[in-house]
Amino acid sequence: MALRFLAGQRVGVMGLGTSGTATLQALRAAGATVLAWDDTPAVRDRAAQAGLPVANPLGAGGQLDLALLVWSPGIPHTYPTPHPLAEAARAQGVPLLCDVGLLGRDRPESRFVAVSGTNGKSTTTTLLAHLLGAAGFPTAAGGNLGAAALTLPELGPDGRIVLELSSYQLELSEGLHLSSAALLNITPDHLARHGGMAGYIAAKRRLFDYLTLDGVAVIALDDEPCRTIAAELERAGRRVVPISAATRLERGVSAEDGLLYEDGVKVADLTACPCLPGRHNWQNACAAYAVARAEGVEVATAAAALATYPGLAHRQERVGVIEGVTWINDSKATNAEATATALVCHQQIHWILGGRPKEGGITILPPLFPRIAHAYLIGEATEAFAQTLTAGNVPFTRCGELTVAVEMARQQARPGEVVLLSPACASWDQFRSFEHRGDVFREQVAALARAAAPSGGGTPG
Repeated sequence: MALRFLAGQRVGVMGLGTSGTATLQALRAAGATVLAWDDTPAVRDRAAQAGLPVANPLGAGGQLDLALLVWSPGIPHTYPTPHPLAEAARAQGVPLLCDVGLLGRDRPESRFVAVSGTNGKSTTTTLLAHLLGAAGFPTAAGGNLGAAALTLPELGPDGRIVLELSSYQLELSEGLHLSSAALLNITPDHLARHGGMAGYIAAKRRLFDYLTLDGVAVIALDDEPCRTIAAELERAGRRVVPISAATRLERGVSAEDGLLYEDGVKVADLTACPCLPGRHNWQNACAAYAVARAEGVEVATAAAALATYPGLAHRQERVGVIEGVTWINDSKATNAEATATALVCHQQIHWILGGRPKEGGITILPPLFPRIAHAYLIGEATEAFAQTLTAGNVPFTRCGELTVAVEMARQQARPGEVVLLSPACASWDQFRSFEHRGDVFREQVAALARAAAPSGGGTPG
């Protein structure tokens, strides 16, 4: 990563997590003078012990002597309480951006495409990278998923950098330029961070502020906020490709019944794609296909590549079949909407759920409760979720920890049934991340499979 335009300049870095540390290292390699900070003393201590330049950019008298301030997106800067460092930057005219915006400023000739939405971002991002790679484009994916933005490789003029962008990143990505961008859906999430639903929708809407003048906006028409944004962009004369997994479209890309259509012409059967089950994945496929087509991928190439997509870890990932019971890792489902997309794909579910709850808990899920054979509660959400399950007449067990839930599910599930880890919660009460939670689940299922192997009943996923 070059960042040569910042050589010799003073740059602040706020937040020393994965993206912040990658930013700091790239800036130092470029010859910038870096002042790095984190509000957590233990994080600062670890950084200092590693030889990183830890110093609060907010110097004496509250003055910032910085060319810009790179902000780690996970740190609130406006809501629910304005951060003093962010307030100082804005008051003094110091540009405030995240690593994605810095990446865009550093590579004005690179070609970027992006995916956002409340749910489905990671599947769509990896699927899109798969389609572009199948067409022969040098491709790399990162951002909110996987590699930090400033660790992504240079790909040359024919390359495509695929970015998954959260609402947090979209607020701070000034300088990014997108040739295509897909918005999948908008449902309530992160409301405290954005000051309410209107602020959250506005953050998602910013995705299209980064489109080049001839850029393509791919927008799902399956919820009202997205329909409103699509109509606004079309009135402004922007190029919009509508998509839908709920309605057959004569213009755009749709998959109402699992058959993928482009401008009314059938191009693929998504029900034959083993790693794209369910209507939510049909929407993801519509978005990835539409962006791939906008980026120059031929119909036949894109259609064929859909069937070879290997799937996304921690998102409806089948990790084992043990004595006729299928075990599925859906740890990435950190809210009720994401869990709903997994529940609709199965019957007779032994459902492991819980963790640190999001706004609304699981109150939208009772219509799917008839699919639940038994629920196993873990983490901080246990008592709140127990009330919802009781009201919905779902039998459940308070398990506390994932290990206990896995063992209880093993004892109760019968051949032909499904054990589904789909927590509808953040993981931070008991795990480092949703990936860590899913890895632990995968390891526990693998141990069950080994124990069952002498009788021939266990196979890995």
